[in-house]
Amino acid sequence: MIRNGIDCIGQYTHLFKGKRLGLITAPTGLTNDFVSTIQILHENFNLTALFSPEHGVRGDQAAGALVETYLDPITQVPVYSLYRKDSKRMSQEMLDEVDMVVYDIQDVGTRYYTFIYTMLYALEDCAKAGKPFVILDRINPLDGVTVEGNILKQDYQSFVGNYPLCVRYGLTAGEVATMANDQMSWHCDLHVIRVEGWERKMQFADTGRHWVMPSLGIPRFETALLYPGTCIFEGTNMSEGRGTTVPFEIVGAPFIDAQQLADEMNSKKLPGIVFRPTYFKPTFSKFQGESCSGVQLHVLDTRAIRPLETAITLMYTIKRNYEQFSFLPPFKEGSRPFIDLLCGDKVYREDPLDVSVLLEQFRDESREFAQLKQQYHLY
Repeated sequence: MIRNGIDCIGQYTHLFKGKRLGLITAPTGLTNDFVSTIQILHENFNLTALFSPEHGVRGDQAAGALVETYLDPITQVPVYSLYRKDSKRMSQEMLDEVDMVVYDIQDVGTRYYTFIYTMLYALEDCAKAGKPFVILDRINPLDGVTVEGNILKQDYQSFVGNYPLCVRYGLTAGEVATMANDQMSWHCDLHVIRVEGWERKMQFADTGRHWVMPSLGIPRFETALLYPGTCIFEGTNMSEGRGTTVPFEIVGAPFIDAQQLADEMNSKKLPGIVFRPTYFKPTFSKFQGESCSGVQLHVLDTRAIRPLETAITLMYTIKRNYEQFSFLPPFKEGSRPFIDLLCGDKVYREDPLDVSVLLEQFRDESREFAQLKQQYHLY
C-alpha cells in the first residue's frame, strides 16, 4: 500500500507536540481513509491556524477567487488567506499565531499549478521568521521520472511560474521544497514526512488510490495528465474547456472546423493520443453560451503521451490555419501577456520556422533539468 505523508504522521508526533501548528491545506489533504488532515491535526495536536491557498481549505472558492479571513465552520479555527489581492505571502500577523507551519496539498506535477508557489512562498517566509516548516509529502501523479518543457526564465516569474522548473518536473512537493531551500539558500528548518511504497516510475493509475479533485478544473487523472499541455490555451482566445464537464481535455472556438482539425492532428500520429471532433457550449468562461467546435484529446497511452509537445503542435496548427486565432493581451497595462507567463518565456508568440526546432530546444532544457533534479530525489 502507498502511504502519503499524512498516513505516516504517527511516526513523527515528536515534531508537533507542544507546538502551535498552522496548516496549509486543501480538499486533497486526506488520509487513505478519507479523514482530513485538518481533523487529524485538530484532534491530536494544537492547531491554531489554517492557511488558505487558491480555492480555499475546503475547496469552496472558485478559481481566481480572493479569500478573506474567516473561521472554519467545522473546527472554528481561523482561516487566513494566502491568496489575497495585495499579497500571497504569510504576514507577520499570521506567523505570530504559530510555532510551526505544516503543508499538505496534492500537487499535479505541473509548473502552472499555483499550490506549489503557495508552498514555496510560505517556506521562504518561515525561513525568514525562523519557523520550522513540515511537508506531509504526496506522490506526483504524473510520475517522478518524466520531465517535459522548458525551464522558466527569471524575467517571466509570476504566480503561475515563480521558480526555474520545467513545465512537467517529475518531483514531489517535498522534493521541490528541498531543491528550492538549497538552491535559494533559504536555510529553513525543513522537514519532509516521506511517502511510503511509491516508486518514481509510478503514475497515479499504478497506485491503487482514489482520485480526489485537487481543484474543480482537474476532475480526473487524465485531465491532470493533459493539463501540462492544454493549459497553454488559457493564454489564447481558444476555449480550454472551462465551463464544460471536461476542462483541459477539449480545445475549441466558434470558428474551428472540428473534423478538419481532428483529421490534421491525427495525421501527425503523435504518440499516445487521438483527436476526436467535438462540439460544446461553455456554461462559463470563454465563449459562455456560444456554440464551439474543436477537438477532444483522448489519451491512449499514459506513458507515451507528451502532453506539452502535443498541445504546442495543436496550438501552432490552429494558429497557421485560422486567422481568428490570437494570444490574449496582458491583463493590465505594462504586464506580460499571460501566454508568456505560462511559457516562462516569450517564444510562443514568436513564429517558429519549424515547430520541431522549438520542441527540440525544450527537450534540451528538459534533459538539463532532469539531470539537476536527481540530487534532490527522496525516493
